[in-house]
This record gives sequence, C-alpha cells and structure tokens, in this order.
Amino acid sequence: MMRSVADLCHEQGLTVPALAQRSSLEEDRVLAIVLGRWTPSPAERQKIATVFGIPIEDVAWGHKTPIQHLYGHGPG
Repeated sequence: MMRSVADLCHEQGLTVPALAQRSSLEEDRVLAIVLGRWTPSPAERQKIATVFGIPIEDVAWGHKTPIQHLYGHGPG
C-alpha cells in the first residue's frame, strides 16, 4: 500500500526537522515534500525512503497542490 510522506511521518511520530536531519536534506525542502508542494528527485526519494526503511516504490510522491491554468488579458 502506497502512503504519502506526511502519512509515514504521522505513523512513525517523525517531525519535519527530524526527517530533514535523518535524511540529510534541507528542512525547507523536506517541508515542501511533506506538504506535497515538491516532487523530490530520485536521490531525495531514496534518502527519505531509507529513513522509513521502505522501498521508494511504496511512497506516494506526487503533488497534492492542484495545478491551475492562469489566464490573463495581457497588457492594458
């Protein structure tokens, strides 16, 4: 069963700062990944999955933030 990084943190009682420290990633990047605002690189995925002791295929890595198309009328 695939779980998000946020779900894994909740299940294991891990905070964002703790996950950042254990994965050797910057805290801002880890927060963006946990919130679903950043899709991690393969190397970042491996580091995070290693912290949880699971294969990267068992983690849902996608964005949670909907992608919106913005339309404008151009200048003046």
